[in-house]
Amino acid sequence: MRTKLMRTGSWLRRRPAVKAGTGVVIVAAAAALGLAAAAPSATAQPTAKAGYGGGLSVSKAYFGSTVEPYTGKLTPTYRYTLTNGRGESVDLLSFGGITQEINVPGSNGKTADVVLGFKTLQDYVKYDSPPVIANGGPYFGETVGRFANRIAKGTFSLNGKTYTVPVNNGVNALHGGLVGFGDHVWSQVAIIHTHSEVGVTLQLVSPNGDASGAVGSPGCPNGCTGYPGELTVDVTYTLNNAGQYTLHYSAHNDSSSLSTVVNLTNHSYFNLAGQNSPAGSAYGQYVQINADNYSPTDATQIPLPGLPDGVPVAGTPFDFTTPHTIGSRIDDVSAPDNTPASDSTLTGGESQLTIAEGYDHNWILNKQTPQTTGPDGLNFAARAWDPSSGRELSVYTDQPGVQFYSGNFLTGTLIGITGDTYRQGAGYTFETQHFPDSPNEPSFPTTTLGPDKTFNTTTVFAFSG
Repeated sequence: MRTKLMRTGSWLRRRPAVKAGTGVVIVAAAAALGLAAAAPSATAQPTAKAGYGGGLSVSKAYFGSTVEPYTGKLTPTYRYTLTNGRGESVDLLSFGGITQEINVPGSNGKTADVVLGFKTLQDYVKYDSPPVIANGGPYFGETVGRFANRIAKGTFSLNGKTYTVPVNNGVNALHGGLVGFGDHVWSQVAIIHTHSEVGVTLQLVSPNGDASGAVGSPGCPNGCTGYPGELTVDVTYTLNNAGQYTLHYSAHNDSSSLSTVVNLTNHSYFNLAGQNSPAGSAYGQYVQINADNYSPTDATQIPLPGLPDGVPVAGTPFDFTTPHTIGSRIDDVSAPDNTPASDSTLTGGESQLTIAEGYDHNWILNKQTPQTTGPDGLNFAARAWDPSSGRELSVYTDQPGVQFYSGNFLTGTLIGITGDTYRQGAGYTFETQHFPDSPNEPSFPTTTLGPDKTFNTTTVFAFSG
């Protein structure tokens, strides 16, 4: 069966949704590898480990239990460790589909964890995206949904009616609302183990009306309808011996009558010098973004209307078409940002760097060419490089945009996995996705997913040192 997906003219073969508990395994039977879910133990001991194919291995350990918001029940969580033959490894949590660690050797032979994260499940539950109104949390490493990025005023129209979701970021909804995908315990569907890669598929079933709320509940002063339609999301996380950490998302609208909106991304903060590097170290790392245009925003960080192609980055601090360090122009608020003068009322007359307190914008990726085609046939999106360690990250995707965020709202109040605090300049994100507020901007690539349709997307984070 052929199913039309979000972007006009883009067709992918539909992958049937796999329900949790079916025992389906992509490559090999989980039981044969000893990787079936085990009863939780008091200590985080690996339940299994398998390795072959050039040092590739995968292990699973109990990570603690927390209350699952959908069921209200105490639910065990697990940490999966993916390792390749180059000394690289990824720690992935079933809580929130969170990438907790990515360990990469540098040119000096030293290995460092290059993503920001917390040490314990309790820290993730309490701090990562807590269900409170005041701007949520940092979303370290989360698989973000149902709608990544912002929806203006938490409101959009679809199916002939108006839908509302909780406001949790000023006057807007951010990353799905108060309780997004990163707050849930995902189910293991499959273990992947071949001679070329190792990984795991995690699944979350988001119900019809997800993120609804009663009148007067947090973020819902007039009540919230939540998102329409049940959505089954499978994300497959794999690591190979080329240093490529691949995330494949498959979201199926289970409703036979309701359309919904979907925008999925990974919210890892990178610091290629190591997550416990000195404060501000990320500002000295070089970034290149394959985008000639970006989306300037209003004072609430919603893209300005009537700019489907954004504005040119040329001549502004937003020009990363050639490599620049993050910190070299981040404070140059007097530089032009190419925001139309006619939108000064919407911006409050402030520069884009002032509104976001740094970089926190959608870059509109250039059209794919043979020269920008990389792993899995994906388009080159961005690259980062740390001179001190020699570590490099290249990002490839099939998405139309990337939200580059320079960690502006890290204030030194969060304590990371090794006991160090995170503040501005500690890390940055490459959130590959559709554009912010797409449900309210018809000129943007659509994020509407029709009844019984499946959305597929893939992003690759490729590391070298």
